[in-house]
Amino acid sequence: MIRLKDIAKAGNVSIMTVSKVMRDAPDISGATKARIRRLAEEMGYVPDATARGLRSRSTRLLGLVISAATNPIYARVMMAIEQRAHQAGYDILFAHSLNDPEREANSIRRFLARRVDGLFISPVYRLEPNAPIYQEIKKHKAPCVILGHRAPFCEDFANVETDSRTASMMATRHLIELGHRRIAFFSGPLAAPWAKDRLEGYRLALREAQIPWDDQRVYQAGGTIEEGRQAAAQFMAEQGDATAIQAVNDLVAIGAAGHLLDHGWGIPNQMSIVGFGNILTSEHFRVPLTTVRQPKMRQGEAAMDIMESLIQGHAPSSLILPAELIERSSTASPEK
Repeated sequence: MIRLKDIAKAGNVSIMTVSKVMRDAPDISGATKARIRRLAEEMGYVPDATARGLRSRSTRLLGLVISAATNPIYARVMMAIEQRAHQAGYDILFAHSLNDPEREANSIRRFLARRVDGLFISPVYRLEPNAPIYQEIKKHKAPCVILGHRAPFCEDFANVETDSRTASMMATRHLIELGHRRIAFFSGPLAAPWAKDRLEGYRLALREAQIPWDDQRVYQAGGTIEEGRQAAAQFMAEQGDATAIQAVNDLVAIGAAGHLLDHGWGIPNQMSIVGFGNILTSEHFRVPLTTVRQPKMRQGEAAMDIMESLIQGHAPSSLILPAELIERSSTASPEK
């Protein structure tokens, strides 16, 4: 490992001079800086980031906690954050919560112990109004950006979210405009604010169209493909009368559509289906899925914008991003 004293010896200068060159100190001539830096590069010198962090009180590290990288909704968000962080000279530490509050807390504590300059967190949503780990973040005064909707336990932090309620209303209106009056809703996790917003958007669009609310057309589906299949199986077993299904996300929509197709149902002639998220699979599913496109790259970029602002000492500022409906082959007018 090449050290400063090795460069100093090779360059016939003092260790202090080399140190000042590496810090770009103003009292060293441009010619000396150029010579020492060229020499350091030729010798393969790599600065000690840990030691530099101790001096500057900045590690140039950011922590990112998500449920799992296998969830396709995070892929482009993570890419955008990493790209912008790289440009700004930061490295990203990744951790998976696996939707386990204890694992989430352990991951955050490890990041805090590494003295990260900031945290990006997609929370593990819970029904309790408080979560001790988020109080710990506040005590450490660590800049923190919530990726997605805030809940009571993390409401003190800045966030970036999609306007799920309005987008869900757009999806329901689309089905209504096609002529559907009996629309089932496959809802998401009970503790997740985004799932509640999407259910509320569905309810508001029905009310706007003067379509009576019917609890029996709302099915608990969670957020995975398998849970979507289970909700569709329940719908079939109960002989639901809906002509369209609006799913809380694309994974649920794909699971439900797959189950119906496997049992001989036609999509969209017998059942129209709308998802939410516009994950890559939705466009290439057996029946390309009508869905809501979330601005995932923009969410990641906005999260990094907010993080840089927080690191600079500015007050938290959240952002709600609009979404758009993407019409594909899974929706059509109901059969007469």
